[in-house]
Amino acid sequence: MRLLRLLGFAGLLLSVTACTQVQPWERGYLARPEMAWKADVLEGALNDHIFFSKEASSGGSSAAGGGCGCN
Repeated sequence: MRLLRLLGFAGLLLSVTACTQVQPWERGYLARPEMAWKADVLEGALNDHIFFSKEASSGGSSAAGGGCGCN
């Protein structure tokens, strides 16, 4: 029981410290192309299509399809 409380407290502490306030002068740095998750959206979509076509499955990228590559 004590371990469960400790893990719960640690999870709560981590979730609270993960949020931060972004100051107006810092937003310019976050808007740079280097900070994007995917720098080239079209290339990312093409890579995702190739991956799920070759794997004959899909999941996690909100796309449906099979292994035929006809999506």
